[in-house]
Amino acid sequence: MPVQLPYLSSYKNVPVLFQKIGSAKVPESFTHAFLQNTIGLKNTADRPLIPFLRSLGFIDSSNKPTADYNLLKGSEEARRAAIAAGIRKAYGSLFDSDEKAWEYSGEKLRSLISQVAGTDEEMTARIANTFAAVARLGDFKVAIPKEDKMDPPKEKAEEEDDNHSTVTRKIKGLRTEFHYNIQVVLPSNGTEDVYLNIFNAIRKTFQ
Repeated sequence: MPVQLPYLSSYKNVPVLFQKIGSAKVPESFTHAFLQNTIGLKNTADRPLIPFLRSLGFIDSSNKPTADYNLLKGSEEARRAAIAAGIRKAYGSLFDSDEKAWEYSGEKLRSLISQVAGTDEEMTARIANTFAAVARLGDFKVAIPKEDKMDPPKEKAEEEDDNHSTVTRKIKGLRTEFHYNIQVVLPSNGTEDVYLNIFNAIRKTFQ
């Protein structure tokens, strides 16, 4: 079934948008006033950049910045990785069809979009141009660090230490007892004195 993919009628200021986000304060709400006065994109053609940010997951349905928005203000590596992750989210159907969609351009990209979205030539071109403009800003080979890849929380580490200590204490308090099983083969033609000497020798050995 054809799906809807985000597009912009004017995409030339997409690089400016992310550059300015990186240096500007985080707003309470990403409004038209913030876009015009703080980001500096005053043209009415730039207003669709707000819903475009929403489709990428950087602002929520009420235009409040999400946790991913803060990644746009981090290092260049984190910013490019966050943009790539946003693109994968907004254009998920393209990546479902071809995981290397971000590498494509021109006719190959338009063909993929037409296949997935079922759009006409004009709409396909708009989607392709928008996708290409934002994809150039992302790094699809770098993963955003996850919390589960970091060191375990302190409480967990302490718990593990306590468990280790418990095991150690149990080992230290272990009572050890040794039992020996000795098999003695007595000569069949031995005398009583021979047998007594053998047993006395054994007893002296283990006293």
